[in-house]
Amino acid sequence: MPADPQPILYSSQTTQQLAAMRHIIAILLQNEAGALSRVAGLFSTRGYNIESLSVAPTEDPTVSRITLVTKGSEAVIQQIVSHLHKLIDVVSVEDMTLGEHLERELVLLKLKVRAGQSDAVRGYVVRTGGRVLDPAPDGFVVELTASEAEVTTFVAELARQAQILEIARSGALGMGRSARALRIVR
Repeated sequence: MPADPQPILYSSQTTQQLAAMRHIIAILLQNEAGALSRVAGLFSTRGYNIESLSVAPTEDPTVSRITLVTKGSEAVIQQIVSHLHKLIDVVSVEDMTLGEHLERELVLLKLKVRAGQSDAVRGYVVRTGGRVLDPAPDGFVVELTASEAEVTTFVAELARQAQILEIARSGALGMGRSARALRIVR
């Protein structure tokens, strides 16, 4: 007879990390006035924080897709998903973090480059997969599409090489891998 599995012991730090796990939630909702406000209101009235939010129409112009990032324990995320399903405008909800998924974020940076640093900054941008969109003698606008961690590293490195004048981040977008799809159930 096999031995009983040993219980998994979590340190207080591990428990805190589990309690505050980052989740990407994808929501399909009717593209109607006030629908986004009702989703945001659900979060604010219950004290949940939205770290990033992206909304755009889908292939069906009557339906929009929201991708939002929030943090919480499994119980909190399950509660959020349950509450979202109860909203009349919501068509479908999926916690992307529960399965294999792809995630990307776009960042645009306006940089002021020190004299003699243009080639080094341009080289770093290109090596990391970014693009210089608007070169100017004293700086430029650059873009990168990558994971949240890669975008954060990119921004930190450019802050060491140049002065960041302006930054715009899209927040995470996520999509399930392979045949898994968030669809309208009719």
